[in-house]
Amino acid sequence: MYQLLDSRPQQTLPEKLWNINWGLVLLLAVIASIGFAMLYSAANGSWQPWAGKQAIRFGIALILMLGVALVDLRFWLRYSSAYIFYGVAVALLVWVDLHGHTGMGAQRWIDVGVLQLQPSEVMKVALVVALASYFHSMTPEEIGNPLWLIPPALLILVPALLVMKQPDLGTAMMLVLAGGAMFFLAGVRWWKFVIVLALGVGGAPIAWRFLRDYQKNRILNFLNPENDPLGAGYHSLQSKIAIGSGGFFGKGYMQGSQAHLSFLPEKQTDFIFTMMAEEWGLMGGLLLLALYTLVFVYGYAIAFRSRSQFGRLLALGITTNFFLYVFINTAMVMGLVPVVGVPLPLISYGGTAMLTVMFGFGLLMSVYVHRDTRIGRFGDAEY
Repeated sequence: MYQLLDSRPQQTLPEKLWNINWGLVLLLAVIASIGFAMLYSAANGSWQPWAGKQAIRFGIALILMLGVALVDLRFWLRYSSAYIFYGVAVALLVWVDLHGHTGMGAQRWIDVGVLQLQPSEVMKVALVVALASYFHSMTPEEIGNPLWLIPPALLILVPALLVMKQPDLGTAMMLVLAGGAMFFLAGVRWWKFVIVLALGVGGAPIAWRFLRDYQKNRILNFLNPENDPLGAGYHSLQSKIAIGSGGFFGKGYMQGSQAHLSFLPEKQTDFIFTMMAEEWGLMGGLLLLALYTLVFVYGYAIAFRSRSQFGRLLALGITTNFFLYVFINTAMVMGLVPVVGVPLPLISYGGTAMLTVMFGFGLLMSVYVHRDTRIGRFGDAEY
């Protein structure tokens, strides 16, 4: 149960529009525009088949983000407390397991006509919202009690197992990492993470037996890419060659040989950062990472500005989830982690990822717009 502690009148629609963080909106538009340019290059100077669709999707997602930002934060708390978003996301994961569309050896999509919906992307945001609501309702004493941590652990474990079954190791890993980050941000003591990590290391040999052959090969070839340069190690080796050949300033826009001669696989999705590094060099890659860093700064600043625990946890979770997108993708293409299917947000081609990332930023904006709204834990809810 929650109680409104702030008795000031609610903001009008013009006031909410004025309070939107337009600097962050502009920053997201700049990053997305870089994505359009790279998709235009990936198609050898054509808006089809990727750049044009991506621009339209971003426009729709931008409207969605602003709409979500204007909705009162207490609305999101009300429905996340009933775990409606989370329940819908789990139902979609079950549906994709039973009737999903198969592509590239994995059953991850639901064909809804205008879009290939990927429920695992929806779950990334739904999980953060559910955990933010759960930990908002807890006292510090309850957070310190291990028994109270079993329900949120199950909230993470259930979708992670469903995603692993698709199979999608990268997204399952993101769900576990984002969930673990929410535990830490909520105030769970570090020694409990040590215990979980020790159990995870001890259970690694058992987990290895349940991995698909191609997943095992990806891990083995991460340790030694030269072991199978034309097979499982091909993606990683070609990515490193492309990044290295870009040098300091790159080969020039639409001049990357690895990408445009089709040596680089999935250049429009998971490996688009590699193509950018080849064409724009180290400076281009660092520029994009600097823009992402500004997004992280905005996100964490919004979180610490919020006067409600729910808003703070929600903003921290959304920003951390976005950070995981960027970190895992860029580390993957540079050979620092095994190759997994995690897109580069706002840059990689993909409809569901674009919509869910922007929906998440809409929630972040809602936290900012309603940053002075204080919501207590006890008493009757007032919305």
